[in-house]
Amino acid sequence: MSVLIFDSNGELWHTRAGELGLDYISMPYYVAGEEYFYDLGKDTDFKKFYDLVRGGEIPKTQALNPEDYKRIMSGYFEKGEDVLYVSFSHAMSGTFQSLELALRELKEKYPERKCTVFNTNSISLGAGIQAEQAAILKKEGKTDEEILAFLNEFTHRVCVYFVVDDLMHLKRGGRCSGLAAVAGTLLNLKPMLTFNEEGGLSVITKLGGRKKAISTLANKVVEELEDEDKYSVYVIDADCSEEGDRIRDLILEKRPNAHVVRQIIGPVIGSHCGPGTLGVIFAAKKRPIPLKK
Repeated sequence: MSVLIFDSNGELWHTRAGELGLDYISMPYYVAGEEYFYDLGKDTDFKKFYDLVRGGEIPKTQALNPEDYKRIMSGYFEKGEDVLYVSFSHAMSGTFQSLELALRELKEKYPERKCTVFNTNSISLGAGIQAEQAAILKKEGKTDEEILAFLNEFTHRVCVYFVVDDLMHLKRGGRCSGLAAVAGTLLNLKPMLTFNEEGGLSVITKLGGRKKAISTLANKVVEELEDEDKYSVYVIDADCSEEGDRIRDLILEKRPNAHVVRQIIGPVIGSHCGPGTLGVIFAAKKRPIPLKK
């Protein structure tokens, strides 16, 4: 018997995770000297977080350590359960090195137990939509092998496009050079980013202004969306809900049968992309994969 889990960097809303019976690992963040663990929006004060960041606070995130993972995984192994973990991109954090160390030690204590990790090479709902579909298959009685076979194909269909409002947040996280951040900010350029084949970030294009960013994100969904009757479209925002709603409305004007879910970006992801970020996540026939940059 196995348990399907994901982590809160997958950002699937807590009610949806509950409906699907999905356990999750809460990832930490720090703001204004306080430590928090993201709970998929259950008790999160999003307004407080984004107000603090807009006011000049610099939030931070941190990888879990091996002891954290040993505690988490032992909870399953002690009950005789194996684990299938649908994780966010390993290229985005050193936390998975801690996971590997923990699992190596736990193997000695629980030799019959195993943890299988599927790397989605994505983050936010790019990882969450994959965990969601895995959980649906799990509820249908599919085996771990069948779920992994599905994910190995589906992961190449998941499109994630997002636009940040302030490049300096990406610069602090090492995702953008200082020179590029300053130049982009001065020129009011809004880079559109996605994930490359290594699970890192790549810039697709640079857009001039918010209106262009909103229309371009909506058009990506309209032009590339496949199986709209089967998979949800996620439109996400970092404390700019009116603009997120505008993207949703533009999508539905051209794709009225799409199931569009609106959601706010959580504090862990928001610590890196910053307020004003907008994004779309959906399933295409096959997502274009940019080269590593």
